[in-house]
Amino acid sequence: MDVMVRCLIIVIFFFFFVSESTSPQTNSEEWPKTILETNQQGGGPEIELRFSEGPEIYYPLMAVWIEDSAGNYIQTLYVAESIAKGIFHYGEIRDNRWINGEKRRPAALPYWGHKRGIRAADGYYIPTPEQPLADAYSGATPTSGFILKTKADSVLPAQFSILLEINQSWDWNKFWTNNKYPEDEHYKTSAQPAVIYAADIDLHTAKELYEMKPIGHSHYSGKDGNLYPDLSTLTTALQIADKIRVKIKK
Repeated sequence: MDVMVRCLIIVIFFFFFVSESTSPQTNSEEWPKTILETNQQGGGPEIELRFSEGPEIYYPLMAVWIEDSAGNYIQTLYVAESIAKGIFHYGEIRDNRWINGEKRRPAALPYWGHKRGIRAADGYYIPTPEQPLADAYSGATPTSGFILKTKADSVLPAQFSILLEINQSWDWNKFWTNNKYPEDEHYKTSAQPAVIYAADIDLHTAKELYEMKPIGHSHYSGKDGNLYPDLSTLTTALQIADKIRVKIKK
């Protein structure tokens, strides 16, 4: 083979190899499989939440909301549709098959529910089919990484917090066993309690991107709205998410 041809082949191979090795990686963090949009008619700042899934994700229920710097609830940005409407796709069995049906899940997202502060007739702090959360703030349950694009209803204070609560059913571990509370029907569908993540936002700074960190868990069966800061008993519940980051577009 001619020397010039050989040199040309080597050069082409070199540039192909370099371009392949330096091209952007399309991992789940950079290219989420789902984009959720809520409250696009809101008059406040645009908020983008990027959720990169962890190795233990499997149909988790989530809520995202805003609080002021004193911890007072301002508004919901997103909540899983099944919680928002009180209707689950596998809510009841009829004629030997699952159909949509009403199901009460007070252990699913109790911290968000109590913060929202609307108590249903049955005593639970979750929406009902008769009093659902507005469609503008709900959406399908993501099963992988996603980006939530949303807006606040109105102008926000200079300092506020974004919170996310996430819960995955039947994720037992050595501490949260399936027979830990045998008489508690709501614990049986929750197992490890929901994890709460938070990011404190300060619009006075030039910072736009904030990483959310776990700050505690909620009650294992939703009996109260307290924040329990001890995360030492949680295992896979902390691996549903890998990274959760919030971007505020001022």
